[in-house]
Amino acid sequence: MIVSTHQLTIGYEDYVVQESLDLDIRRGTMICMLGPNGCGKSTLLRSLAGLQPPLQGDINIFADGTPTPLRSLTQQQIAKLIALVLTERESLDKTRVADIVSMGRYPYTDLRGKLTAADCQIVDSAIKSVGMANMRDRYFNSLSDGEKQRALIAKSLTQQTPLILLDEPTAHLDLPNRIKTMLLLRRLAHEQQKAIVISTHELDIALQTADLIWLMTPHKGIEKGTPEQLIANGSFERAFADDSFHFVNQSGHLNVVVRG
Repeated sequence: MIVSTHQLTIGYEDYVVQESLDLDIRRGTMICMLGPNGCGKSTLLRSLAGLQPPLQGDINIFADGTPTPLRSLTQQQIAKLIALVLTERESLDKTRVADIVSMGRYPYTDLRGKLTAADCQIVDSAIKSVGMANMRDRYFNSLSDGEKQRALIAKSLTQQTPLILLDEPTAHLDLPNRIKTMLLLRRLAHEQQKAIVISTHELDIALQTADLIWLMTPHKGIEKGTPEQLIANGSFERAFADDSFHFVNQSGHLNVVVRG
């Protein structure tokens, strides 16, 4: 167990987005969070990352095997436990990939931000993990969108956190890079025993790559299960109900049929 929530309510001041959420996040697992716009996916990620206080309930992180309330930790302590990759595109002129990735070491460096030999080794390892060893000296702005996303994932790896949260990591990518990014994240979860939680609209890719799905509907909580379980019980049909299309379960695969 890395993180658990108890009766968690999230939202903004007097506006509740989701309530009574009991969630568990475990090592070696990639969780894809799906649901219609406005159901609270980004709000939940920000709450889990400690950037937005919950309205009610508890978020506990198991740093050393015992539960510690997230609210009791400093931002520097949280940054050693949770890495967050947001959707905003970075625009950094004349900044190399290696420099971007090394920024993930900030929770561990002194006030001058000087990297030790051990820090540099961690940066090199992260760059290699995402297949960018031959791009470490490229300027970030010269990269394709897919390459930029891999560099930002490498940056999160250098934080050496047990949990990585990603908000729409494939939003600006073409289909091949969307698939490659999701496969990369699954590999990192399994090989490095990371817990990875992804907010995404990539329903088809998520169903083929996620270990678990969190399926959100506005104000109605989260259904949790494997892709196979949620396909079989009709959860997607209920979550995305619309007169213009419906889902068909064909031998464990979910297909969308447009109503003409």
